[in-house]
Amino acid sequence: MGSHRRLAPSGQRRAPAGFDRGAVALCALSAAAAALGAAPAHAAPHPDARAEVDRLYTEAEQATQAYDKAEERTDALRREVHYAQDRIARRQQDVNALREELGSVAGAQYRSGGIDPAVALLFSDDPEEYLDKAATLDRIGTQEADRLRQLRSALRELHQERTEADAKLDALEGSRRAAAAHKRTVEGKLARARQLLDSLSAADRAAYDRSSRSAGPDRLDLPALTGAPGARAAAALAAARTALGRPYVWGANGPSGFDCSGLMQWAYAHAGIQLPRTSQEQRFAGRRVPLSQVRPGDLVVYRSDASHVAMYVGHGQVIHAPHPGAAVRYDPVGMMPVSSVTRP
Repeated sequence: MGSHRRLAPSGQRRAPAGFDRGAVALCALSAAAAALGAAPAHAAPHPDARAEVDRLYTEAEQATQAYDKAEERTDALRREVHYAQDRIARRQQDVNALREELGSVAGAQYRSGGIDPAVALLFSDDPEEYLDKAATLDRIGTQEADRLRQLRSALRELHQERTEADAKLDALEGSRRAAAAHKRTVEGKLARARQLLDSLSAADRAAYDRSSRSAGPDRLDLPALTGAPGARAAAALAAARTALGRPYVWGANGPSGFDCSGLMQWAYAHAGIQLPRTSQEQRFAGRRVPLSQVRPGDLVVYRSDASHVAMYVGHGQVIHAPHPGAAVRYDPVGMMPVSSVTRP
């Protein structure tokens, strides 16, 4: 979700709490109206409410990126657990097959008049003890010794696989808990932001929306493009443009809704490039270039914590998923402090 204004009236940039430029403008308008005696009595608290909404949106976006990361890790761990369970099943089949072979030997020896002590140990309560003892017996044959060694190895590998699978299951549960905690954080902040927005008049809400789209003093004058984007960047940009108007949905990566990094990942997937899930990871998913050399298709990463990302489209504009309640849209590249530019 994006934030698009500076809260400090001096123009000093800092990690914004979202849509801060409009808050400054509205503060100035309120002050001017008060000087003229025209400001309504309830106007004073509004800028504070809008600033608080900005802060909540920014913090919710940070939590959203943490949620995306936890969900990405959960998915990876879930796959690893599945593969581990498959390996355990195959290893168990090997163990069972070896035990059946040794059991057949025991049956043959019983029918011939007795069971070799080495084979009899197969049916002991402690297979590991059996294997240790069987390896030292003189009466064990070469073929039986080979099978015993294989069984010992298979049992040890099975134990190791199960230990690793248990650790992955523990990690998976931890990742699920982390995702749930981040989800609660996001939902709480968004609920509070909606409550504050609902407390504003229709006119103030409209002004808030207009301020989030205004370039104002944050417009950056960038040099003319030196060339067309490459084929992959062009494909990603074309895909992103098809998402215009689709809603911001936190934790989503399309196609019906997106958060900021989800839109970038979805768009570049159409170009055959698999980006990482979060904006913090996406800033390293390619070659870093200075903002003065930005080209269409480049990823523009915002804030010092890299908690928001957009795609440059040219002419000083980016396309991005701004925040809940706002659809995918164009905004000025200088809508908030740029921390880096990455060319995938």
